[in-house]
Amino acid sequence: MSRSILITGANGALGLAIAEFFLTREEGCRVFLGVRERRERAQELAARFPERAALITLEITSPDAWKTALAEIESVAGPVGVLINNAGFHEDALLANMAQDQWSRVLDANLNAVFHGCQAVLPGMMRERQGRIVNISSLSAISSPAGQTNYAAAKAGVIGLTQSLAKESARMGITVNAVLPGYIEGGLPTDWTPEHLKALKMQLPMRRFARPAEIAAAVFFLASPDASYITGSTLKIDGGIL
Repeated sequence: MSRSILITGANGALGLAIAEFFLTREEGCRVFLGVRERRERAQELAARFPERAALITLEITSPDAWKTALAEIESVAGPVGVLINNAGFHEDALLANMAQDQWSRVLDANLNAVFHGCQAVLPGMMRERQGRIVNISSLSAISSPAGQTNYAAAKAGVIGLTQSLAKESARMGITVNAVLPGYIEGGLPTDWTPEHLKALKMQLPMRRFARPAEIAAAVFFLASPDASYITGSTLKIDGGIL
């Protein structure tokens, strides 16, 4: 199988794990690591697979940047066959104290960027009559904690977008699914204390956080030919929290 795979947020723990999963398990695929800054870890991964992995500069909140990135990918590897919308961040605050730009930045990076990405890849997937889109939402979308009104709203919006787009694109052989991770090793705020992390683990039935590869395995399956009849689904991977 030879597919072009674009992963946004490919400089973080989950993005890198997803990229490595494809590179080690799907012979012949080309993986494009969408990054804006902090490129070092993505560059290290690309160096391990010099013929099959490459960095692509991508500002996910810019429609023009998406068009440029897609044109660059298509010029060397054909249309994108798999899009993993993984990039995003949270900027927490109580709603009563939340600044307007805190709301806007989080909605832009976590929801609007998914819209831009899906819209950018759809023409190529429609021409090919096949494609896979996997949107990384969050457990916060369905179990929203205090202090995350912006992030929870954005990630819940990703679920709604996923389900609606799945209906629009199903007849063209394009599947659209969402993954809702819980806590992930390597993806937690660096200012959380060991005591706080221990207390969080005690709330989890499995008493541990997810390994990035465990989330990547689910993403890989949803993007595989074996998942051709799965679309519009939301898969939570949280160690049994809900």
